[in-house]
Amino acid sequence: MEKSQKVGAQIYGYTICLVAVITFLISITTLVNAVIDLEDPIHAGWTQPGSPSLASFENYKMDLLKTSKQGDETNQPSYIPDDATLRAMYQAAKDDKIQSIRHQSHRSIIIDCILIVISFALFITHWRWMKKITA
Repeated sequence: MEKSQKVGAQIYGYTICLVAVITFLISITTLVNAVIDLEDPIHAGWTQPGSPSLASFENYKMDLLKTSKQGDETNQPSYIPDDATLRAMYQAAKDDKIQSIRHQSHRSIIIDCILIVISFALFITHWRWMKKITA
């Protein structure tokens, strides 16, 4: 192999190995985050500011009552649902959040596992190839 071709091949090989290592590290990090999110989906992810807390029914109820009082600039009484309706609303919101986080976590786990396998395979094949051309 000609010297310039050998140098070009080495640059290519080491670049692929470096990209594979970086991809592997990023995928491991997001994989760990997804597994942690699966353990506690209520507290995982991003919560929109001003949305009621889903940590407990009491927190949810207080947040809704505060929001209804703040949004009411007239002195007319606003509609406040009874506890059974509030509990049903809380359970529906909680179930939606759990389902959404589980879906996102499972998707992330699958994608990260695929990326880990691909990056590992790329690293191994290019590292072995680099050993052959430098020997």
